[in-house]
Amino acid sequence: MAAISGHWAFAFGVLGNIVSFIVFLSSLPTFYKIYKKKSTEGYQSIPYMVALFSSMLWIYYAFLKTNTTLIITINSFGCFIETIYVGLYLFYAPKKVRVQTVKMLVLFVVADFGVIVLVTQFLFKGAARGQAVGWICLVFSLCVFVAPLGIVRQVIKTKSVKYMPLLLSVFLTLSAVMWFFYGLLVKDINIAIPNILGFILGIFQMVLYIIYNKKEKAILKEQKLPEKIQNHVIIVDENNNQKLPELTEEQIIDIVKLGSLISSGKIHVASCLHNSICGVEAAKVENMPKLQTAEP
Repeated sequence: MAAISGHWAFAFGVLGNIVSFIVFLSSLPTFYKIYKKKSTEGYQSIPYMVALFSSMLWIYYAFLKTNTTLIITINSFGCFIETIYVGLYLFYAPKKVRVQTVKMLVLFVVADFGVIVLVTQFLFKGAARGQAVGWICLVFSLCVFVAPLGIVRQVIKTKSVKYMPLLLSVFLTLSAVMWFFYGLLVKDINIAIPNILGFILGIFQMVLYIIYNKKEKAILKEQKLPEKIQNHVIIVDENNNQKLPELTEEQIIDIVKLGSLISSGKIHVASCLHNSICGVEAAKVENMPKLQTAEP
């Protein structure tokens, strides 16, 4: 039974590595946009710095435990790719944002991680050290899932999903499922527990994206009506309450000009019955009496 559980744990660990690999790469479209526009716009660096710090912690935790190769592999890649993301963000961020990001980076990566390593090395020994680091990893894994909520607040405030990466939410949810079962099978609550919250928050973000994406499309549709509809005028016969053929503004201007010419006597008009084309010769038309307007 233990062997079967071990095989399933390995399977979910491998799937967790694959999905987490996609999670780390899912931010590539975001940074491609930043690269194309040469600006970080409304994007935030907090999720990437928290993810970097979390990966570093999990590597430290994995070295204190046994049979944690799958945790080391994916988090090593996480450290690598998140470092690139943060570097690109710093390169294209405005000066004020860049300074704030550097301060947070020093606080997370240098100060906090250094303090955690020193404290756990000197104050804990053996299995207790692994347990202490495990609880710290649990807390910061929760922070990784909570970090995108800053973007969620921005989505609700602006009613726009422009800066909300849907792919990241989708793959974070799938990753949470895989690592939850892995942690459950290897009986490691430090891995299993945070992924429960990760799954819940991932579903919430996807639902929010669907709701506000529909609203945003509806607003854009109302703001950009086709010009041919905007330029049409509907004429209503007040006596019969019937709609007459629609006329464009250009047609109305032509009619007004034509009426002015008729009333001034500059052109002659031949009447046609049943709206058929009159076969009146030009010479006959010229001999027809002119329409006269009644003087008030």
